[in-house]
Amino acid sequence: MKFIPAWRIAISGMALALLPWSTALAADNAPQRADGLHIDPVGQGPFYYDTAEGMDIRVRVLARGLDHPWSITWLPDGSALVTEKNSGTIRRIVDDVLLDEPVLGAPPETMVSRYTGLLDIAPHPDFANQPYIYMSYNKFLQGGGGAIAVARGRWDGTNIQGTEDIFVGEEGTTNGVRLLFGADDMLYIGVYVTTDQPEPNFHTDIQKGKILRLTPEGEIPRDNPFVGRDGFLSEIYSYGHRTPTGLTMHPETGEIWETEMGPNGGDEVNRIQRGGNYGWPLVSLGRSYGGAWQSERFQMEGTINPYAFWMPGVSPSSLAFYYGEEFPEWEGDLFVSAMQIGQIPGTGTLQRIKFNADGDEIRRESMLGDLRQRIRDVKLGPDGRLYLLTDEDDGLVLRIERVR
Repeated sequence: MKFIPAWRIAISGMALALLPWSTALAADNAPQRADGLHIDPVGQGPFYYDTAEGMDIRVRVLARGLDHPWSITWLPDGSALVTEKNSGTIRRIVDDVLLDEPVLGAPPETMVSRYTGLLDIAPHPDFANQPYIYMSYNKFLQGGGGAIAVARGRWDGTNIQGTEDIFVGEEGTTNGVRLLFGADDMLYIGVYVTTDQPEPNFHTDIQKGKILRLTPEGEIPRDNPFVGRDGFLSEIYSYGHRTPTGLTMHPETGEIWETEMGPNGGDEVNRIQRGGNYGWPLVSLGRSYGGAWQSERFQMEGTINPYAFWMPGVSPSSLAFYYGEEFPEWEGDLFVSAMQIGQIPGTGTLQRIKFNADGDEIRRESMLGDLRQRIRDVKLGPDGRLYLLTDEDDGLVLRIERVR
């Protein structure tokens, strides 16, 4: 367990003694959104920036006009697939051009709202032999309810054929669902919590607030940490999460890293341990939406501390490590897409965290804030450049390049 010294957690001038217990307010009791800023549309670009590590970068707009794009991934032929959350469609980018016709084969019966729709997309880890495309989404259930789901279908070179569900969550699971194939080729699924009350997330017999581990066929692996253990669902890999908004694998160690959004601050980066308890909602570095502290403590024995955190929050939405030739100064850095700072719309950024040789954070850079976009996804492309998606009505695909 990585200990966070008390002096590093002096947040907003508050001492670490004992904070009054408070649970988060329900959404309908939360303060009115701060929507007073005027946000201009993003221009055609490209946009140029200097950076903290002493190199100049260029940000190009590769595509625009997408309906709240949520996830981007690449196929072996170099083309990219992008999900549009609100329309429930998949778009394809070929040779830097967004094709007009959507990719067929997206899951039907997708539940679309402000927070739900078509979400993550990922290819099978052995795509050459098993050309499956995996898609997470929010699904209408018979009887009128909803749940998260993961579907897959075979890629035929143009469209996805034979799409069918391999996993449907418990009724009431909802909102964003990140997918990751780990170094073990197992499928990891992050499941949100939809309440900030202290009870549901510590119940290990429900899926909310957990990271699940399944086989590529949607079955429960026999070596999952809680298989056969009373009081635990066998699909659980780790628990005590609030909103696992991003999952990625460290390319050198194979570790799974996660971003987690707190209610009003207390956003986290976590290194996911097998069977680990990450403390939510009894442990939090954030406030409730009403302003009071979410938790009476920042640490608790038996739970795992975050590896990095934000207060005020930045609404992290995904993460990716950089390893490539385009930006040697960023080698090994962690990039976190973020949608808004301190509950103010129009303040999304790309966050960069640099580590020392021991893996400790040594500095952090906030980038691209002048674009005023909700940055939903950051991925390392096969060309060694970084790609971003903006979760907007006029959603963008952005590419970060080095200015040579």
